[in-house]
Amino acid sequence: MPAVAIRAYTATTALGRGQAAQADALHARRGGLRANDFGDAPLPTWIGRVDGVEDAPLPDALAGWECRNNRLAWLALQQDGMAAAVQAAIERHGATRVAAVIGTSTSSIGASEEGYARAVADADGSARFPDDLARPIVHTPHSLGDFVQHATGVRGPCITVATACSSSAKVFAQGARMLQAGVADAVLVGGVDTLCGSVLFGFNALGLVSRARCRPFDATRDGLSLGEAGGFALLERARDGDTGLQLRGYGESSDAHHMSAPHPEGLGAMLAMGDALARAGIDAASVGYLNLHGTSTPANDAVEARAVAALFPDTLHASSTKGWTGHTLGAAGIVESVVALLALERGVLPGTLGSETPDPACGPQIRFDNAARDIAFAMNNSFGFGGNNCSLVFGKAVAA
Repeated sequence: MPAVAIRAYTATTALGRGQAAQADALHARRGGLRANDFGDAPLPTWIGRVDGVEDAPLPDALAGWECRNNRLAWLALQQDGMAAAVQAAIERHGATRVAAVIGTSTSSIGASEEGYARAVADADGSARFPDDLARPIVHTPHSLGDFVQHATGVRGPCITVATACSSSAKVFAQGARMLQAGVADAVLVGGVDTLCGSVLFGFNALGLVSRARCRPFDATRDGLSLGEAGGFALLERARDGDTGLQLRGYGESSDAHHMSAPHPEGLGAMLAMGDALARAGIDAASVGYLNLHGTSTPANDAVEARAVAALFPDTLHASSTKGWTGHTLGAAGIVESVVALLALERGVLPGTLGSETPDPACGPQIRFDNAARDIAFAMNNSFGFGGNNCSLVFGKAVAA
């Protein structure tokens, strides 16, 4: 596929705001998980909570989109020159030629929960949301995408991708297709998901949440730690003479094996990874770092490790960074793509924080310790419920 230039990128997670906060924490092996302090009756678990969201109201001009999810989106947009990069793209191409493709799993469902919790009764006995939450757009899956469009001024196509935990990885694939088809000249991609009761208690009802810090690929792993995050990247067609980072390939699959369990042989994962490598025009041995989906649940980690071992040599450095940030659901794709981009740019290959006892069922590609070296290609896996999978290959621009 034609290379796609990444003009700017950023992530805000439990590790802090922006690239430097992520890179410093990964290098120092300093995690962001903490004992759950979210909600009136916190579930006994550990979470990756972003500090300061409650203290960062939206500007008055954007008050109609006020909610926790959009607050985190606004915080993320202010980091690493992202807002300025988007404005520069608008000046280059025109606002109608800059698209937004935004991934989210739960959007602003936390605001809907609050609306029901604070419902008021009318004189006839019927219930309704309180006036401050009687804003229909905030209670739709497109709440985040609509907010981002209004917050940035982009006026091209605006699309919400909601494919569970692969959402904000698939935005890169859709953005690349839009550029190749000439639908847009620049695409703002990203994703945001925030903690809420539906997420915490919903995943707990599935038996997937650990009471301890998550331990991806550890022999004693017993579930995930949930988190929240937001991040963005600005994509354009690569030009001759470009330097910097690029999206070089993507692969997508939907194996539809089960509503919440992966295909036991990792069929969908292998299809997505294989297609990403093929589009990038490289073999598996060329990948220097692979950020795994690595949720820390017994089934998902084993299946992903099996698929990785089937495709990659033993020399691959592969890891899950969910021990740092928690599983950020629809934002996992953008967050872990940022980790892959940082590995390319800074040469720091994170290990798997919190994991100590390797699962013998997992291959030698799974690394617990950090490493440092220059690499040419990095990859990210994001897999969602229903067998909805996406793999991305990133690389450095090559001088002509």
